[in-house]
Amino acid sequence: MSDSKIPRRNKDMVCRQIGGETVLVPIFRDSRDLNSIYTMNQPAAWVWDKIDGKRSWGDIKAILLKHFDATEKQADGRLSALRKELEDIKAVL
Repeated sequence: MSDSKIPRRNKDMVCRQIGGETVLVPIFRDSRDLNSIYTMNQPAAWVWDKIDGKRSWGDIKAILLKHFDATEKQADGRLSALRKELEDIKAVL
């Protein structure tokens, strides 16, 4: 996966704070989509906030390394896993 790719949020996915949790909710097209609500932990929500259509994955990783106590290897692994999950559910394009 390229760190230079600039992720964009899918406009068909909305993010909401509900009961102290951050959730991603797809805009429903039909009843089959009702089971597609995703809860994010605090670090994932932090990354989601940084996805603005201007920053690359590499930029987000650099910011992450400045704000969290993680090695570059740890940041790579966690960010890659989150990136795959967000792409799999089509939250980012």
